[in-house]
Amino acid sequence: MATQAHRLYNPEEYLTMERQAEFRSEYISGEIFAMSGASLQHTDITLNVGGELRAQLKGKPCRASVSDLRVQVENAAMYTYPDIVVTCGEPQFVDAHVDTILNPTLIAEVLSPSTETYDRGEKFLYYRRISTLKQYLLISQKRPLVEIYTRLSDDSWNLTEVSDSTGVVSLDCIGCKLPMSEIYDRVEFPLSHKGI
Repeated sequence: MATQAHRLYNPEEYLTMERQAEFRSEYISGEIFAMSGASLQHTDITLNVGGELRAQLKGKPCRASVSDLRVQVENAAMYTYPDIVVTCGEPQFVDAHVDTILNPTLIAEVLSPSTETYDRGEKFLYYRRISTLKQYLLISQKRPLVEIYTRLSDDSWNLTEVSDSTGVVSLDCIGCKLPMSEIYDRVEFPLSHKGI
């Protein structure tokens, strides 16, 4: 991510500019960061997971959204666009524009070389402040690997990894199971990472 300017903006200024912008940007503590494009692997994985979740959540009280639904982390001055967001029950929005959600149940990020450190570190620190968030997924696009962070009853987080290409990712908070073969359908891994 590249900083657009050194000036600090308040959340209202950010939302006003973002709703008129041609390109998406994220907001953290007064700074606005332009979002870059995604690789073919990234978009394939995002669509695969979103499609699986949509099919499995049909008729249930949860819904999946892909890439364009903004999430606000309350009390943290952060607005972000996760790759996948699942909300359960009645969605809660920042305002009448119905474009910024407050109550995600599950968030998934497909890791990119430019954002992996951020997705694992600072972004996850912010996401953990969302009281409704039950699971956080980090999905590799370099090899078959999904890391599932699950919030426990004491508010700590438990990590489970699935790296077997025949394995299944269990998303207990929304009652879904994602086969690794579906997550990575049509995804070609770099030769240097095959078999790892």
